[in-house]
Amino acid sequence: MAIIGGGYTGLAAARALARRGADVTVLERHTLGWGASGRNGGFVLPGFKPEIEALARRHGVVEARRLFELSVQAVRGLEALIAEEKIDCGYVRCGTVVLAARPGHLAGLERSHHFLREALGHETTLLRASELRAEIGSVRYQGGLLDPFAGSVQPALLVQGLARAAERAGARLVEGAEVRRVERRADGHLVTTATGAVRARQVLVATNGYTGAAVPALRRRVVPVGSYLIATTPLEPALAARLVPRGRVLSDTKHLLYYFRLSPDGRMVFGGRAAFTPTAIARSAEILTRGMTEVFPELAGVPVEYAWGGQVGLTLDQMPHAGRLDGVHYALGYGGHGVAIATWLGARMGDALAGAGEIPRLTSPFRAVPLYGGAPWFLPLVGGYYRMRDLVGR
Repeated sequence: MAIIGGGYTGLAAARALARRGADVTVLERHTLGWGASGRNGGFVLPGFKPEIEALARRHGVVEARRLFELSVQAVRGLEALIAEEKIDCGYVRCGTVVLAARPGHLAGLERSHHFLREALGHETTLLRASELRAEIGSVRYQGGLLDPFAGSVQPALLVQGLARAAERAGARLVEGAEVRRVERRADGHLVTTATGAVRARQVLVATNGYTGAAVPALRRRVVPVGSYLIATTPLEPALAARLVPRGRVLSDTKHLLYYFRLSPDGRMVFGGRAAFTPTAIARSAEILTRGMTEVFPELAGVPVEYAWGGQVGLTLDQMPHAGRLDGVHYALGYGGHGVAIATWLGARMGDALAGAGEIPRLTSPFRAVPLYGGAPWFLPLVGGYYRMRDLVGR
């Protein structure tokens, strides 16, 4: 068995396969966790990129409930894996607050609050502007929606722990193995890399926002979109406690949203869609620093010590997908919500490929993006549209 991609999905699948006695090799182009798995914001959230009400309108309430319960199962599964493998990654179920960036956005959060309770049985708390001071030291927002079920994790430590778990189970992890071609053969597949070739009965593609030309059919279905982050120097404890009093992970309701949290060592980690096209890290850091100080004026002048970016994978319906296409299996398309669901989906795919389960049913069909072959020419237009909507408060 060959797995292309050494992030959460690929490593979780490798661990599951190896634990069931399979001979499995993970092929990672760079280093394990090099992509979004090692560079994300550390949010562990239920749900998906589309709002759950949007999924209900698209698929019906019963299907939306099934999908949401699957995402809750993914969070619980991640917690169980961290405990079982004793992964020291700073995981805590701290809760999340989605912050209303405009007065009109609070009404949408109120609708979500009622829908989650009445249709899905999931409890959240609606916070008015006056109640936000207990959650965030900023007057920028109009209210929020608190979900206590969400968590926070140090992403690179999680992926390192998952890699060690896969190796303990017997998986073979190969770094610096860029896959250039996947060919179907009578007895399986020949996977050609920059340094050699691997024969495999089955192939799982787990490359998400870094899906390349070796699997063109999948590449046409996953659009890479940049996401960028900065981290300050450690804050004075009193300042950190004023800014995020309860240690939640927070995000806002803009289309080009901000998301932020405190790291275990007291840094402000602040991220967002600084640009929809490839952007120099120095430039993205400038944009995010400006946004951070708009939200938290007290951080003006606090040094930014780290800045980085990477790609999330978006699909046409903004949902993850798993299945089989052109002879290879796949699990990808997390849309920036992948910490829990990618790990869970990788494990389920591993079980399925070992003959010990079924491929999880998410949404279907998995359509190619029209007029897209791997170069996302339309992203500047999309970015401009969302920027305009944010400016007018829609």
